[in-house]
Amino acid sequence: MKHLIIGNGIAGLNAARAIRELDGTAEIVMVSDERFPPYSRPMICQVLDGSQPHEKLPLYSEDIYQTLQVTPVLGARAVALDVDGRTIRLADGTRLDFDRLLIASGADARRLKVPGTGLDNIFTLRTENDVRRQLAAVNGARQALVLGGGLVGFKAAYGLLKQGLPVTMLITSGYPLAMQVDATAGRIIQDELEGNGLTVQVGVSAAGFEGNGRVTRAALDNGERIDCDLVVVGKGVLPSLDFVPRERVTVDLGIVVDDYLQSSVPGIYAAGDAAEAVDIARQKRWVNAIWPEAAAQGRIAGQNMAGRRVRYPGSLSRNVMRVYDLDVMTVGHANPDEDGGLRRVQTGGKEQGYYRSLVFRDDHLVGAVLINRIEQGGVLRALIENRVPIRVPDGVLMAPGFNFSKLLH
Repeated sequence: MKHLIIGNGIAGLNAARAIRELDGTAEIVMVSDERFPPYSRPMICQVLDGSQPHEKLPLYSEDIYQTLQVTPVLGARAVALDVDGRTIRLADGTRLDFDRLLIASGADARRLKVPGTGLDNIFTLRTENDVRRQLAAVNGARQALVLGGGLVGFKAAYGLLKQGLPVTMLITSGYPLAMQVDATAGRIIQDELEGNGLTVQVGVSAAGFEGNGRVTRAALDNGERIDCDLVVVGKGVLPSLDFVPRERVTVDLGIVVDDYLQSSVPGIYAAGDAAEAVDIARQKRWVNAIWPEAAAQGRIAGQNMAGRRVRYPGSLSRNVMRVYDLDVMTVGHANPDEDGGLRRVQTGGKEQGYYRSLVFRDDHLVGAVLINRIEQGGVLRALIENRVPIRVPDGVLMAPGFNFSKLLH
């Protein structure tokens, strides 16, 4: 049996490990467009803010491929999938055949389609090479500009502030982290960022960049111009699926997979940022592009590829971050649309020094936003994952000392 894995991130590596544990003789080939040893992608933000050295990024020693008896094909990007011929074509024309395929190709940073994006010192923040190049540019920079108020934009702004650079953040929406938190939490986070030196402009976007070889200024869609000599584009990511034929493999945002992480084509699986599985909180397909889900999906996909039937229970978004003096946690469907048929219960606020928002569908918890007092966040996650009915009056539930673990018994 020949297993081909596209991607050497945590999903691909966990799949290879699972296959090898169940089959000591199977051939495993792993393709990656990066040459750097497998590394912790979430940690690149800590490298940017200076709290971790670049050398700490690798997850394993360089002999990991030998240990797992995997044939690595590095610095090679998949450009075409032949479903009937069971082959992958790489950018250099090489063809690799397979019996079973795992697409764990991850995601690529969204690119801006405005004039001037080819100028030097305009970066994305997705790979170890991205952060290496940004750190090299920091010493000579005087003013940074970050585009986007999502997780990537926030982490880029935080890291550059920690490096001592003045930073301006442009957010198209009304507040930072609008995909993760509600407006009340967003304003608390924005106040904390601004109190620590970040300049935030909301409801505005970059319309283009100016400079002579290297960026010196950004033109905004409101007519304003901002001086900047280092730009980070943090406008989210898209699954890396350009090589997948949509007429043969069902793709929405990610590759649509079943309960066993198999695509619409038998023998072709997907995991990590490339996969679209059922979201436990939303009760529909969703791409939750987070490290722990990629790790779990890779392991389960590998087990299924090796012949052991293992069901994937579904994904659940969650994030924990430190924003200067704020501890912020989000889990599940934390910031739904107002017309989504869900109920939101809130308590606390900036003046109280903490904030809690719980989102319910009928009597089931489906999402939560916590700012400070996040100790029970793991219990709230368990309540969502296990779909535990909650029939406690809101006033009791939201009291500062309420013990949510009682609801699990």
